[in-house]
Amino acid sequence: MTTLDERQGEGARDGDVPRGEVALERIEAREAEGAFRPAAVPLDHPVAALPRLAGSKAANLARAARAGLPVLPGFVIPECADGDTVALRRAWQDISHSGARPLVVRSSSPQEDTQESSLAGQFDSVLDVRGWPDFRTAIQAVLDSAHRPDGSTAPMAVLVQPMLAARVGGVMFGADPVEGRADRMLVSAVRGGPDSLVSGEQAGTNYWLSRRGRLLRTEPAAADALLTPAELRQLARLAGRARQVFGGPQDIEFGFDGGGRLWLFQSRPITAMAVRPPRGARLLGPGPVAETLPEQLLPLEQDLWVTPMARGLTAALDITGSAARRLLRTVPLVTTVGGWAAADLRLLGAVAPKHRWLTLINPAPGARRLGAAWRVGRLTAALPGLAADLVADVDRHLAQVPAPAELPAPDLAAELRWTRAVLVSLHAQEALAGALLHEHEPPTTRTAAGAALTALAETRARGIPDDQAPTASPTILALTAPILRGRGRLPQADASDTGDGLGPRPAPLPPADQLLPVAPLSPTIPAIPLSQPTARSTASLTPTTSLTPAPSPTLVTTPPHSAPPHSTAPLSAASLSPTPSLPPREALRLRARWVHELQVRLVREVAWRLGLALDRVGLLRWPELVAALDGEALPGDLHARVPLPESPPLPDAFRLAEGAVVAERTDGAGEGRGVSGGRAVGTVWDGTGPRPPDAVLVVRTLDPALAPLLPQLAGLVAQTGSPLSHLAVLAREFGLPAVVGATDAVRRFPLGSRIAVDGTTGDVRTGAARTGDRR
Repeated sequence: MTTLDERQGEGARDGDVPRGEVALERIEAREAEGAFRPAAVPLDHPVAALPRLAGSKAANLARAARAGLPVLPGFVIPECADGDTVALRRAWQDISHSGARPLVVRSSSPQEDTQESSLAGQFDSVLDVRGWPDFRTAIQAVLDSAHRPDGSTAPMAVLVQPMLAARVGGVMFGADPVEGRADRMLVSAVRGGPDSLVSGEQAGTNYWLSRRGRLLRTEPAAADALLTPAELRQLARLAGRARQVFGGPQDIEFGFDGGGRLWLFQSRPITAMAVRPPRGARLLGPGPVAETLPEQLLPLEQDLWVTPMARGLTAALDITGSAARRLLRTVPLVTTVGGWAAADLRLLGAVAPKHRWLTLINPAPGARRLGAAWRVGRLTAALPGLAADLVADVDRHLAQVPAPAELPAPDLAAELRWTRAVLVSLHAQEALAGALLHEHEPPTTRTAAGAALTALAETRARGIPDDQAPTASPTILALTAPILRGRGRLPQADASDTGDGLGPRPAPLPPADQLLPVAPLSPTIPAIPLSQPTARSTASLTPTTSLTPAPSPTLVTTPPHSAPPHSTAPLSAASLSPTPSLPPREALRLRARWVHELQVRLVREVAWRLGLALDRVGLLRWPELVAALDGEALPGDLHARVPLPESPPLPDAFRLAEGAVVAERTDGAGEGRGVSGGRAVGTVWDGTGPRPPDAVLVVRTLDPALAPLLPQLAGLVAQTGSPLSHLAVLAREFGLPAVVGATDAVRRFPLGSRIAVDGTTGDVRTGAARTGDRR
């Protein structure tokens, strides 16, 4: 392709400014005056490099041609051209050989292919245009596509080039936008031109290349080699030259003709790179903490339950010398991400080290290792006795706690402080027992969950409703998770139960304040009256409509006694089998659940006294709750606080990048391919009929006509498609989680069902609960 410098003479100058640039300045001045509106401008003409006249697509090709990149000849019809039909027909005859050569008529708007947005596939392009009438019709089709669904009209120029019968075509990214890596390139190729790839009709063969063109991997692995190693190196060189011309990695459409020559069809900036975790980012995951805290938590729930757990597990690792004390002081072992509890999987030992041989080289000083071994040995022998003492202390304290309604404000605050402190000890000893005593336990050891399932079966056999089962046997609380509002969940027993005690669906457990004083767990353990509900405390279970505190924010220090006691008589557990003895870890875990239950009832009492609904008190932080208990005013912005938005459960293993969850990719993770990172949960929608507020569009193909719907979606799932198709590019621009290649997605995910989408791993799961279902 002849460049402007070659046509005007190398080094031709007007003073210190190249003549081409002088020409551009003059043209821009005439264009500003409205005096320059030619009917057709060749790509090698200076005006073709002006995005305002030629549009971004044509301007980029003009720049590429000027730099000597392999661009097909062509011309552009500027926006608001003067309508000179004679000049336009002359340009058409020259490029089409008087209609003998098919053309491509493409959109070229100043608003597309920019640094901010590609608007990929938003406007029309017409292929295989033959004859003057068809050419005029194609121009009008492109201009008509400038009219958007919202009623606005985009400025539009029209790019005209010969149509190349490509042997192989596709899309190349000068960086990997899916993985967020600038040190490698991603190429997707199909037989023929790139149009079937960018439209999502074909998935193509994907090649990952180094910056120098070395093939790193191919997907699918068994695919036929559409591109030879020499062609891949050609593409890498083209990507490098385009990066230099445009100042950054480019999204390039390309094609190899029958003679093996490479052509550049389009070049635009990569507008959306996936976030990439920084080097050394921690590997997080629900891990074992999800056994205790499986639900999305409110801020106060996080402070009540996650903070003590983090301190307890940190103490356990410190005692055993499993991690450096400096690291434990600076890195929270357990944290929350979007309200979900997550732990550092490597510190907990929940994942194998990346390089196993490094474990053979322990950099810790010998004295420290010896001290840790001595402590562990002594602790293993002493731990059962320590656990028994802690269990007895917790049982004794729980037995002495009066009903929350009978506690004055200072005692209410003191009880809440005790619960947080004792949870640290319970979690620490539970972790130590699980790590040090597991090998000493017989295979037939009972678990708290197993004992709870047995107790639940007995209460059901006696005809006791599930909402009263924990009253008869508080061990059943081991089957539920702590929660400040809403209902816990018990396994449902029916004909489809598999016998594992889990059942097909959970049944609701009543709010904790409706539980009556519990019966003894065994002849040696006294009853644990966590609360004695009254009409007042029962009324507090119904969220009040007030979102602000009562006129006086001071807590009621002496509860009124005008309300009659709860009318339901307590159930007797005398005829139930006594709870079997549990090993230390399970006994500690059960006590932690009982302490959670006490916290729930204490907080509900605080909410009642403050005149707050539970969804409001749950938005307080621990220091704010303590301050309110001490008589201070509630935060002024409490009425404006909103819960965290509903999000799907955390991946099994992930890292954080700029606050976003980036799941660790594993072989076979998900049935589809994630093409736009992010996670979302929503309602399946097919693009027709009323759109749900949290719609996840599930379609067969990534039809570009769906592009206007993307800003209103929560997620996108398609049965076919490519990470480089137009809709995948737009999904990344909008930050919309998207998965392609999800087999039989339209049938598997019926209209109106709930699904969770992970745009990194490609995982799509059904059965995601609504926020109202969980709480």
